Amino acid sequence: MIATVAEILGAIFLGYKVSDTVRKGILDVSLYNNTEKELMLGSLAALGGSSIWNLAATFFKLPISGTHTIVGATVGFSLCARGFNGVNWVTFGKIVASWVVSPVLSGLISSVLYLVLNYFIFKKEKPLEPGLRALPFIYGLTLLINVFSIVHDGPSMLKFDLIPWWGAIVTSLSVGLLTGLIIQFIVVPRLRKSVRALLANEATNKENEVKFTFDSADNSRSPTPPSRELSVMEKGQVTSPTTTYTFSGGSSDTNGYIPAETKNGNLLNPTLENNCPSSQTLGVTQNSSQVPLVNSTAVKIVSVEKLTDKKNSETDRPEIKSLFSFLQILTATFGSFAHGGNDVSNAIGPLIALWAIYTEGSVAQQSPTPIYILLYGGIGISVGLWVWGRRVIQTIGEDLTKVTASSGFTIEIGSAFTVLLASKIGLPISTTHCKVGSVVFVGWAKSSRQGVDWKLFRNIVIAWVVTVPLTAGISALLMLLLKIAFI
Repeated sequence: MIATVAEILGAIFLGYKVSDTVRKGILDVSLYNNTEKELMLGSLAALGGSSIWNLAATFFKLPISGTHTIVGATVGFSLCARGFNGVNWVTFGKIVASWVVSPVLSGLISSVLYLVLNYFIFKKEKPLEPGLRALPFIYGLTLLINVFSIVHDGPSMLKFDLIPWWGAIVTSLSVGLLTGLIIQFIVVPRLRKSVRALLANEATNKENEVKFTFDSADNSRSPTPPSRELSVMEKGQVTSPTTTYTFSGGSSDTNGYIPAETKNGNLLNPTLENNCPSSQTLGVTQNSSQVPLVNSTAVKIVSVEKLTDKKNSETDRPEIKSLFSFLQILTATFGSFAHGGNDVSNAIGPLIALWAIYTEGSVAQQSPTPIYILLYGGIGISVGLWVWGRRVIQTIGEDLTKVTASSGFTIEIGSAFTVLLASKIGLPISTTHCKVGSVVFVGWAKSSRQGVDWKLFRNIVIAWVVTVPLTAGISALLMLLLKIAFI
């Protein structure tokens, strides 16, 4: 729901510039003078070609670029209609170059930000206070960038283009400063109190949570069950254990088996690990007797440790998660806003061309993009998000690498900043490229090469490479059919 609102607002406030590049920058529209109908049919072919490949790729959960599809489709119909002279190859070359630069730039911004935060906050023994000190700056900077992207040289239909550059700077700085003050004096104290309460509760719960990790050892006399983990936690409730095991090197008198003994009526004896040299072992037979027997050589104790996530190195600590969860939501909203400003306008560029040619009767398309068409595009992309969005969300958010609140925040803000910068320039870059670039760079910086599913990344890159020629081919075929039918 948040993404729906942000996408639509991004399309309205930022979409006008990028759509101009898609509908007039890639093509030499002067070649279509006195043949307006042909250009309108070409715009329809571009919409059809891009839609077909977008739907197919989404079905297969491939995060391809909507920008790629519309640019490729636009080039395709123009090649069919006017040959190589119909394409502005210099503009097209700049767009293609941006597709290579944008994921690298976005990934570098995100990974550097993650490494900085990791050094000053995440790696600290007590990260709560450093994190709280950083929050006002992070929130303030995020809002500052967002406001500046809207106000500076904004849409003329909202009169934002009348605001001078210094007015945009003053406005954005004021909003950023006000946001930082609100976070510092209202949000931080409340967050500090809630996180401390959470940590105290976690500490209380963990006092009674112990995990025993067992590893099978070879014992020809009495086979034991396979290696497994045993825990005194069952369905979230701490049991009341009364038995602990005594360890022995085994003797001929007992054939290596000793009965379990009771010590202090508590299995969670803090001296358990200290009383167990690494050479000693604990075995549990498959005896169903009420008093278990222990084989001293059957099972080796690997570790005794607190119950934590098995992938603890890949997850955030409770205080980090609490501090950055809402920040990730904020920056995801920031990213949706940027996506609406860039990708919505890319997708509806040919539609705006259709409207402009029809209303003006000219291929020049001098009229500013009307808000209601940008609104229509924002609603359209939101419907796609609701219907099939989860398929691509799974690929980028879960399958490509492990994303947590802290890493997700840096991924979102790095990619969103790159997209917003491109939108202001009027360059139709790929939001998908930026997002995937940030996910891969941060996943690598956070763990190692093994932290990224490189096979999946390879498949994504292949899909990117084939997108432009494929959509160009589909669009050219549709253009040929439309010309046969209507011209």
